[in-house]
Amino acid sequence: MKLAFVGLLACACAAAQDFSDISVEKVAGGFRFTEGPAWSPEGFLLFSDIPNNKIHRWVPGKGVELFRAESSGANGNAFDAQGRLYTCESVTRRLIRADKKGKIEVVAERWQGKRLNAPNDIVVRHDGHAWFTDPAFGGQADTRELDFYGVYHLPAKGPMELVAAPKGRPNGIALSPNGRILYVANSDEKTVRAWDVDRQGKATNERVAVSAIEGVPDGIRTDEKGNLYVAAKGIAVYSPEGKLLTLIEIPETPANCAFGDADYQTLFITARTSVYRVRLNVKGSVQH
Repeated sequence: MKLAFVGLLACACAAAQDFSDISVEKVAGGFRFTEGPAWSPEGFLLFSDIPNNKIHRWVPGKGVELFRAESSGANGNAFDAQGRLYTCESVTRRLIRADKKGKIEVVAERWQGKRLNAPNDIVVRHDGHAWFTDPAFGGQADTRELDFYGVYHLPAKGPMELVAAPKGRPNGIALSPNGRILYVANSDEKTVRAWDVDRQGKATNERVAVSAIEGVPDGIRTDEKGNLYVAAKGIAVYSPEGKLLTLIEIPETPANCAFGDADYQTLFITARTSVYRVRLNVKGSVQH
C-alpha cells in the first residue's frame, strides 16, 4: 500500500535537495508501539515493539520475523562497525551489546552506584565511541534512583562519562556525517541540542541547533549533507543551520527513523503500530 504525500517545501534549494514529491509506503503493521529502527549492514531492518517486549527483523522480500523475544522493553537500537548490536532496555534500565553470535554483555547500567533511569536511544561512531540518552517517561519516573536525566558517553576504552544533565528529557540522538557533532532531541524543550565532539569523544560547545519544533521531538537522524530528520509531528527535516526544509507527513505519529537499504537512500520510520519507508534522493549518514 502506497500513500503519496507532498512535503511542505521550504527552502529545499538551500540544501540542493528535492522533497517536492514524496511517497510514503507502509511496510509492516499490527504492532503496539514501534521504536528503535536500525539498519544492519547485512541487509535487514531491526525495530522494537516496546509494549509487546520484542525486537523484530524486517527482511526485504520476506517481511517481518521475530528477532528477539523477551527484549526487556527494548527501545533504541544501533549497530557498530563490527556488526555488534547495542540495545537500550527500558525495563532492566541498562544498555546491552550483542555480538554476531548473539552473546550479550551489559555495557552500562549504573552511574556513580545508582541505576540508570531508562536508557532510550543510542548512536555509535565508526571508531567505537557511543553516546546514549537516559530520560524517564511515565511510570519510569516512579522508580528513579538518579535525580537527573542524562546524556552519556561510552568511550571505545575507559569508563562511562556524563555529557549533560538537561532539565528537559533527552530522547533521540544522532551524529553528523563526519562524527564530530552530537545531536540530542529534548522532548520537553522541543529542541535539538548540539555539541562538538573530538576524537576522544569529549563534548564541548553545547548549543541549540533546532528550536520551536512542532510536536514532541523523539528520534533523530542525519543525512550525508548534514540535514537533520526529526520524528515529531511527522518527520521534520532541518538544514545543518536549523532551518526547516520540509515536513514529511506520516499516517501515524512517528517515534523514530533510520536510513537503510543497500544504497542508504531509504528512510525507515517507526510510527505507533506500523513501520513506513520513504525513498529519498540523498544518502543517510552512516557511522558503521
